[in-house]
Amino acid sequence: MKSFKYILILLFVSLVNINMWGQENEAAQAYRDKDYQKSIELYEALVTKGLHADKESALIYFNLGNAYFRDNKLGKAILNYEKALLLDPGDGDIRHNLRFARNRTVDRIDTAGDLFLTNWFLAIRNIYNSNEWANISILLFILFLASVGTFLFVRILWVRKSAFYAGIVLFILMIVTNVFAFSQKSERIHRNDAIVMVGAAQVNASPDANSNALFELHEGTKVRIRSSDANWYEIEIANGSVGWISKKNLEII
Repeated sequence: MKSFKYILILLFVSLVNINMWGQENEAAQAYRDKDYQKSIELYEALVTKGLHADKESALIYFNLGNAYFRDNKLGKAILNYEKALLLDPGDGDIRHNLRFARNRTVDRIDTAGDLFLTNWFLAIRNIYNSNEWANISILLFILFLASVGTFLFVRILWVRKSAFYAGIVLFILMIVTNVFAFSQKSERIHRNDAIVMVGAAQVNASPDANSNALFELHEGTKVRIRSSDANWYEIEIANGSVGWISKKNLEII
């Protein structure tokens, strides 16, 4: 009886996957036919289904971003490119299209200087996504155990020395890859970045529409959320400037 139940579950999952695959092909065909509205609707439906199943696809977000870009919805395009990049930071096509879309934004904000070590850390971390770093970490752990076993049970001196030093290197690399994996995972869970979704959004000195206006941001600009208060977000932009913006003007990545 249990085996029959498992067969039914597997059959249901297979049918859902086939349906989503068919819908994805339909969305891609609509894009090729330049029916961008239909393509957007189909890809958005796929995103919704994926979120309900607790699954996100970088490819779906990337294709949705392309459809929005072709439909001249810059904010939505950048938002979906950013979501795709968050899931697959090493993908060159995503980075290229995101960079191209950002060049269409109004705001030109100078980036505050980051520490060299921070840039170096992010550059290496973003070569792979969190799952790939986790797999590399598991492989390093297996090699580390092999080195420990060799050191303990092999009596040849030079082999034991080699295994000892190799174990140290593998252990350090294992820690580094775990840090990369957890760092990316943390970014995916605690999403503190957002995109301006309106043509122009005023940034105020306090969470009050009547407070002093500090500056204005435009569609497609990326901001970092620092805190929130009722219907307002305290945000920070790339040059370090801070202010308050209405939540309705942003969408979190």
